[in-house]
Amino acid sequence: MTHRCAITFLGAARTVTGSMHLLEAGEHSVLVDCGMYQGRRQEALAKNRTIPAAARDAEALLLTHAHIDHSGNLPTLVKRGFAGAIHCTTATADLCQHMLLDAARIQESDTAWLNRKNEDNPDWVPLEPLYTEEDAQRALKHLAPHPYGEEFAPVPGLRSRFIDAGHVLGSASIELQLAIGGKDRRLVFSGDIGRRHLPLLRDPSLPDHPDLVVMESTYGNRMHAPAEDMKAQLLEVIEQTRARGGKIVIPSFALERAQEIVFALKQLVEAGRLAPIPVYLDSPLAVNLTEVFRRHRECYDAETLAYVEGHGDPFGFNLLSMVESTDASKELNSLSTPAVIISASGMCETGRIVHHLRNSIEGPHNTIVIVGYQAPHTLGRRLVERRPTVKIFGVEREVRAEVRVLNAFSAHADRDELLWWAEGCGEQVSRFFVVHGDPDQCDALARHLTQRGRKAIVPSPAERIFLDEAVDTR
Repeated sequence: MTHRCAITFLGAARTVTGSMHLLEAGEHSVLVDCGMYQGRRQEALAKNRTIPAAARDAEALLLTHAHIDHSGNLPTLVKRGFAGAIHCTTATADLCQHMLLDAARIQESDTAWLNRKNEDNPDWVPLEPLYTEEDAQRALKHLAPHPYGEEFAPVPGLRSRFIDAGHVLGSASIELQLAIGGKDRRLVFSGDIGRRHLPLLRDPSLPDHPDLVVMESTYGNRMHAPAEDMKAQLLEVIEQTRARGGKIVIPSFALERAQEIVFALKQLVEAGRLAPIPVYLDSPLAVNLTEVFRRHRECYDAETLAYVEGHGDPFGFNLLSMVESTDASKELNSLSTPAVIISASGMCETGRIVHHLRNSIEGPHNTIVIVGYQAPHTLGRRLVERRPTVKIFGVEREVRAEVRVLNAFSAHADRDELLWWAEGCGEQVSRFFVVHGDPDQCDALARHLTQRGRKAIVPSPAERIFLDEAVDTR
């Protein structure tokens, strides 16, 4: 029997979240990512509960990074019977120790709240959490960490290594060497590609002459403000809101974005550009992840390492309060003077940020600052779309607060940065498979690549593509 090589795009095909791709390498199979789908509640729950048998039966998993849309469904995968190793970078392994347990707590608390709310409804069928803390702990035992650049064999006949994707701490593109059509070929999964010249982390590394590339397209046709505008944009928003006597509420991903904002605020204060204002990092997860950042200086860029030598901890200054207890978080609702509140989750769907939005969204003196990608059908996307009203905890509320979008903070490469990365892969690439983007962004990036003489296709959900038919025979 002849075993062929193929990729099945099980998740993040023509959509952004829920990343999951199955690679069949001869008689072996490897899963790349197992992320949580985010969107409409019922649709997301149904998709996240459904693990394809081929994914469950994969012999190993390669994890690009710790963001929940790439790692968040690992406990479900293990719960359904996955028994292999989960390979990732050392920093990603440390981050997942916090990320997955936090996700499990959210699953359990949200389910308990819904069941209590509907306990008097005779038609209510009690819900079970997607997974529990115990499930997450079992998944964590499968982690197999590697430093960047170390070659390893997740299954026989497949050589792999992680290179720095520059997106978040520990993020990686995956380089694979395998036999396709009887020849040794190189396949790359980009993961999420970061931006160049951002603070904290190194710039993305370019793959080593791949033949085939699976490439993300989150911002495949959009441009960001220059990275150097980050601090100026943030300063402007704070000063304008301070003048109104309002609060600056920043929904932030606990991983990377929260640390970038804290670092930017510290630099503004040190430079004398920002007058003293209380800053609250109200996310136990972000507090824990900040400690992981402190342990992994090997991921810092040269500028940040030099800053640490001259100024010390980039994530601590006297105006910053790390808020961990629920009671301390609730006390922030009674603040009557200007303050900056940074809280998770970044798409405003769960966590303490939802309470802060409920408390501040109808105050015209306040500002809600969006600093990251917002998936369709999330509360964050509705704010970006400037909806006049939004539903929070089941209650329609008027959006009277100012909403500002600061896209200079994005950790995703924009269109030109994606094209720079694609060009850096080399002329020998036979095919780009464009994934992890809304349909308009996938199609646009594929079109831009085609206009540059590249072959690019946008796979459909669950589409299986044989690699010997995609690679040039030269």
